[in-house]
Amino acid sequence: MSAAYGRGVGGVGGGREAEAAEVAEVAAGARAAGAAGMAKSSGENGPRAPAAAGSLSGTRESLAQGPDAAAADELSSLGSDSEANGFAERRIDKFGFIVGSQGVEGALEEVPLEVLRQRESKWLDMLNNWDKWMAKKHKKIRLRCQKGIPPSLRGRAWQYLSGGKVKLQQNPGKFDELDMSPGDPKWLDVIERDLHRQFPFHEMFVSRGGHGQQDLFRVLKAYTLYRPEEGYCQAQAPIAAVLLMHMPAEQAFWCLVQICEKYLPGYYSEKLEAIQLDGEILFSLLQKVSPVAHKHLSRQKIDPLLYMTEWFMCAFARTLPWSSVLRVWDMFFCEGVKIIFRVGLVLLKHALGSPEKLKACQGQYETIERLRSLSPKIMQEAFLVQEIVELPVTERQIEREPLIQLRRWQETRGELQCRSPPRLHGAKAILDADPVPGPPCSLRHPSVCLRTPPSPAPKPSPSHPRRPRRSSGSGQRRVGSWTSPQPQIKPLREMHVPHRMHPQRIWPHRSQPPRTWLPRIQHITAPRRA
Repeated sequence: MSAAYGRGVGGVGGGREAEAAEVAEVAAGARAAGAAGMAKSSGENGPRAPAAAGSLSGTRESLAQGPDAAAADELSSLGSDSEANGFAERRIDKFGFIVGSQGVEGALEEVPLEVLRQRESKWLDMLNNWDKWMAKKHKKIRLRCQKGIPPSLRGRAWQYLSGGKVKLQQNPGKFDELDMSPGDPKWLDVIERDLHRQFPFHEMFVSRGGHGQQDLFRVLKAYTLYRPEEGYCQAQAPIAAVLLMHMPAEQAFWCLVQICEKYLPGYYSEKLEAIQLDGEILFSLLQKVSPVAHKHLSRQKIDPLLYMTEWFMCAFARTLPWSSVLRVWDMFFCEGVKIIFRVGLVLLKHALGSPEKLKACQGQYETIERLRSLSPKIMQEAFLVQEIVELPVTERQIEREPLIQLRRWQETRGELQCRSPPRLHGAKAILDADPVPGPPCSLRHPSVCLRTPPSPAPKPSPSHPRRPRRSSGSGQRRVGSWTSPQPQIKPLREMHVPHRMHPQRIWPHRSQPPRTWLPRIQHITAPRRA
């Protein structure tokens, strides 16, 4: 397992010597960045740089070394954090990253403006009537998530899909209470050392001590107080950072809670048992999707944790190009962890799924390097989303495989020590398990009910007793009488009653309807002909 996603202080690099070396490396990187002047073009930057201690290109002390006011006014799209760190010569792309920092991603899928406006209008209608859409048109929501959520509404849609909006309404003021509380020093030191590693080329997090890193610290500290038994895991930091790019700190905190408790429960526990179990699930599903890749990994005896830990724990936020990350997260919030499995299967299938591709992977090292440096073609947005949707594995197989692997785990390793809550597959399951607070559903969406109270029968006067009805003399009952039934009359249970008018559907709280409500319908036996 990658050491970058371990737990505890020792997993980050301990001791004063390591911290001093880290500070010296950051200072050296800052001096090198200032000397170079950031003059290289986007094509000279190479592939996406990893988030390391020295990847931050400046500190808050470099404010005086920034560009002049004219250059800053010309590049008005830059944020204050990027200007403070000497990035004013660089432009910011539409995702907030320094241009060229992510390498060459290929041609981005540009949605026409008219189509984008239509999608925004449709999503606004869905968000304003969310309960109705989730109850009756969930398949339509899933289809629109596969097409991509409009950027202007992505943060709001993620809150509704994940149930973070509901958690915020159920816990007003909880985040502020956690934010004002002092945290555990053990976790605070680890979180502080991890802040500058999260997307150092994004304008929100490029400045050490900037507003982005401050909000990230608040969210992660609040989670350690909200779940003290779970604490902090380093893989939670990129998850929280992605959320902060699209919503304020309080909303990002509750979305993080939903991800850790509903979407990926047990992923960030102490022994990471859930991620180990999902590794076995992924490897078993790979046999159905790509037998060639499954056979190669089995022959090389490569444990799934060696290549899928970062994929799953960070939800591919550190693996895919950013446009693909956003599309994957749109579907992930709607359909749950099934999307994470599908993305992993697609990457394994196209990286190791043919004999030609395996010629350069003769050993374990070559295979791991192939999975760590995936081809940009298979990670491209349009190609990846199409492969995810068309992957030949059903939802039933993905939902049934965990039960099979859990039984095998219990037979070989015993019971799981981590008692995490059950995993919920997507927004529909989360909404059903945690309904929206407010009036009952029957009041939010009233339906037509026939519950007319019966009219009270008139009481006979004691001075005028009711006379018995006279018989017609023909042996047949008159229509409309309410005296005791005769053998010629069929009881109600033998009569044909339409499905919608069945008594047990009209009066569900009674075994049979009241007698005064019985319809006055009698069956008259026709006389036989001679």
